[in-house]
Amino acid sequence: MTLRAIARLHCRRARLGRRSRLLTSGVVPTMVDTEEAQTAGATGSTAQEGGQNQSQDQNQSQSCRIIFGISMDRPSSLVSSAHRRYSTFEKTHTEILSKLFPQTSIQPKDEESQRRQKREEEEEKAEFERAWRRMKLGLSAFGMGGLLFSFWAIYFFGKPPLDEEGNVADDEFSKLPEIQQYIGRTWRTVNRFTQLIQEPSSQKLLPDELLAPYVQPPYTLVLEVKDVLIHPDWTYKTGWRFKKRPGVDLFLSECAKYFEIVIYTAEQGITVFPLLDALDPNGYIMYRLVRDSTHFVDGHHVKNLDNLNRDLKRVVVVDWDKNSTKLHPKNTFSIPRWSGNDDDTALFDLVSFLTVLGISEIEDVREVLQYYSQFKDPVAKFRENQKKLSEKMMAEELKKSSKPQPMVRNWTRRFFNS
Repeated sequence: MTLRAIARLHCRRARLGRRSRLLTSGVVPTMVDTEEAQTAGATGSTAQEGGQNQSQDQNQSQSCRIIFGISMDRPSSLVSSAHRRYSTFEKTHTEILSKLFPQTSIQPKDEESQRRQKREEEEEKAEFERAWRRMKLGLSAFGMGGLLFSFWAIYFFGKPPLDEEGNVADDEFSKLPEIQQYIGRTWRTVNRFTQLIQEPSSQKLLPDELLAPYVQPPYTLVLEVKDVLIHPDWTYKTGWRFKKRPGVDLFLSECAKYFEIVIYTAEQGITVFPLLDALDPNGYIMYRLVRDSTHFVDGHHVKNLDNLNRDLKRVVVVDWDKNSTKLHPKNTFSIPRWSGNDDDTALFDLVSFLTVLGISEIEDVREVLQYYSQFKDPVAKFRENQKKLSEKMMAEELKKSSKPQPMVRNWTRRFFNS
C-alpha cells in the first residue's frame, strides 16, 4: 500500500480519534521519508498514471496535508523536534541503564567518548580506593583505641587492694601470677557491674511488718502502674499525658482496707514518683518499687516476690504482662491491658474480687489465684461466679420464706412476746 493510499484512507474518515492522531503524528511522518525515497527511485512507474487520477490524488493529498499538518515533500518541524526529543531521551535512558547494568552498556564508537568514559571509570576507581583507605584507617584507629582502653581497664581494675594504711592486702588472686591476678580482678569487677544491672538493688525490698500498736494489713497487693492504673498517651500537640483508669480512686480506697498496697513497676522512678503523687493524694499506696528493684532476665524486667520480705501466701500481684511475673505465676491475677478507653469497668470488678478475698480471710491466696489463672479473662469468670452465687442465695432465701412454720412454734412465740 502506497503512502497516498494510506493518506486517502485517513482522509475518508469523518472523525479522527486519539489513536488516528497518534498514528498520524508518529507513524505517518516516518513513513513519509521512506515513501519519498521509494517514489524517487520509481519515478517512471508513477508517471504512467492517468491525468484524471493524478489530479484527484493531488487534491486528496493536499487536503491530507491540511488535516494532518505535515508536508508530503519534506519532513516537517514537528517531526524534527520529535526526533530531537527522542534522541535526548534515548541518550539519558542509555546512560542510566549503563550505570545500573554495566554489562548491557553500549560502547561508544568515537574516540572522544571512549576517552571520557575511561577517565570517568578511573576517577570512580580512585574514589573507591580512597574511601576504602579511609575506612581501613578508621577501623585501625578504633581497634587501637579499644586495645589501649582494654589495657587501661585491666591495669586500673586489676590493681591489688590496699588496707587502711595503704599497704597491699592479700585476696583470692594473690597466689596467682601477676598477669592472671590483674585479669582475675578485672573480671570480678565486670561481673559486679553486670549484677548491678541484672540483680535488684537490695535483697530486702520492703521493711519488716508493722508491730502493735500499729495495724499491719493482712494481705499485700502488688500493682503495676502502667496500663493498670494509668495509660500514657502522646500527641504532637500536647506531648506526653497520662490518663487515669475509670474507678482508680474507689479501687485504692477500698483495697486499702484489707491490703498493703505496693507499686512494683519496671518504669524509672523519675517518671513514676510524680505520677503517683498526683494519682494518690490520700496516701493509700504504702510503698513504691521501680526498675532498680527488678531482675533483668532474658530481656525482661522481672518482679521477684522473694525479695519483698512478705509471706507469699498472702501476696496478690495484679498485672497484665505475664513475663514480668513469670517467677511467681501462682501469685498473679492477670487482667486485660487497658488501652485508654472510657468504658472500661475492670477495676470495679477487680475491687469486688479483692474485697471478697479480704473478707473471706483465706489462709493461702495462691489456691484461689491458681484457679482463676486457668481462664482467659479471670475478671469475667469471677463476675460469672458472683452472679451464680447471688442467684443461689436468693433461691435459698425464697425457699425459706415460702416454707410454712409449725403451729406450736407460732403459738409459743406469740405467748412469750405477749
